[in-house]
Amino acid sequence: MKTIPLTYGNFFHIYNRGINGCNLFHDSDNYEHFLHLYGNHITSVAETYAWVLMKNHFHFLVRIKNEEQIPFMSQTPEGLKNTSGSGENLSASLKPESVLKKYKPATQFSHLFNAYAKAINNRFHRTGSLFEHPFRRVEAKSREQLLYLIYYIHHNPIHHGFCNHFLEYPWSSYLTMLSPKQTKLKRDEVLKWFQDKAYFKEYHSKEQIEKFEELKIDYLDDC
Repeated sequence: MKTIPLTYGNFFHIYNRGINGCNLFHDSDNYEHFLHLYGNHITSVAETYAWVLMKNHFHFLVRIKNEEQIPFMSQTPEGLKNTSGSGENLSASLKPESVLKKYKPATQFSHLFNAYAKAINNRFHRTGSLFEHPFRRVEAKSREQLLYLIYYIHHNPIHHGFCNHFLEYPWSSYLTMLSPKQTKLKRDEVLKWFQDKAYFKEYHSKEQIEKFEELKIDYLDDC
């Protein structure tokens, strides 16, 4: 599959699995740590609309923020030294564009996966890659595709036999969609796509025909 860029302002289905189908998550601490890292690395570059974490793979529906929404990160030029002995901070006198760069969406996702892989490797005394490379992404271009992807993501635990109903699986955004608690998930926007919470639940309760061939994830079907 050709790797496409994560373009600003557009929606993407981000997904991947453990290398050779290996497990990514072994206990609740693993799931919680991944979500913690996700918040640290991804909030600056993307808004999240749906997600699910399975034992050996994951799915996220995100919108990459517009470029002007993405903050700058401070960077001190390597090798810059003050040789005058004055104690002056030379980086402070540089032009802003020379010391500030915007966070890059693809890089932030890579940082997330690398940080999580390092944590798992340390805990379970393993070495090498944890995720398949590169991580997969498919752009969603219509409201109908977005609705189907949200259903597809939330239906994953049922599809793979982990539960019989969306409410039974704790590691997805379905429960958050129905909760009144505060969340960084774009819950209100998602429910507007479905018109209201009642239709959101009705849509999820019916078997949806896979009408979007380009959104199918064949290689994960047997995970």
